[in-house]
Amino acid sequence: MSKLLPILMLIIGLGGGIGAGIMLAPPPEEMEHAMAGDAEGHDKTSGEMDEDHADDTGDSGEETTPNEFIKINSQFVIPVVERDQLASLVVVSLSLETKPGMASKVHSFEPKLRDVFLRVLFDHANMGGFRGAFTRSEVLDPLRTSLREEGRRYLGKDLIDVLILEITRQDV
Repeated sequence: MSKLLPILMLIIGLGGGIGAGIMLAPPPEEMEHAMAGDAEGHDKTSGEMDEDHADDTGDSGEETTPNEFIKINSQFVIPVVERDQLASLVVVSLSLETKPGMASKVHSFEPKLRDVFLRVLFDHANMGGFRGAFTRSEVLDPLRTSLREEGRRYLGKDLIDVLILEITRQDV
């Protein structure tokens, strides 16, 4: 019975995470309207940027270009195993900062991105990255860098950064 408890807790945690993700996801109509609004705003901004960029010589044009933020649809649940036993579960929500117009490409590659992001997160957990004060910047910065590098393998230089929106650990 004591061996079934960690497995049962894992299943309950996964179910709760998936349920929360489904309940908190915006309706599809809102996403379409938001994407249409972003596309219209992007056209105006890029026209203004071209005029400004013609006068400037430098990287200031890149800084004024609005980036697009694309949330990965569901959370990542990472088991933390210590001494061959489930010690805790870590739940992570990620978002991608990309150049404008990348939403369709990100969504088409999402299954592959989830796979590589999970590999990075599992490796981070196996190296002890989620033990102790795991939210310190010196602990999370290498994780962000690894996630960004793996994401760029599929999205190229259009992926600017991988943002960690939420991270929680539940000890069992």
